[in-house]
Amino acid sequence: MYFKIDENLPVEIAQLLITAGYNAKTVNEQRLKGVNDPVLINVCKNENRILVTLDMDFSDIKTYPPQNFAGIIVLKLRNQAKSYILKLFQKIIPIFNSEQIQQHLWIVEETKIRIHEGDSNT
Repeated sequence: MYFKIDENLPVEIAQLLITAGYNAKTVNEQRLKGVNDPVLINVCKNENRILVTLDMDFSDIKTYPPQNFAGIIVLKLRNQAKSYILKLFQKIIPIFNSEQIQQHLWIVEETKIRIHEGDSNT
């Protein structure tokens, strides 16, 4: 799986994914910092990368239908301290092998993950 880490997340998330055997690039290293959401999600789509972000705008399935993208993971966390985000993200990486991400929206909260499947009729 290929991942794109949004600029609003610690770049260390990319390293966590790489260590786990995934391909991960950050928005910053690809010089995409500051691009608007539609541009970012289309870059992810063209690269077949799953977007990982704190930006709740990407949880809008009418604007960003999951079936149109490689996958979207939105971290909806009350605590956005770097150490907390990294610790929580480490806990969800093993789930990637047992749950579908492709063409799905994951909303990751402190105590649960909500997974939305794309609607092929949208």
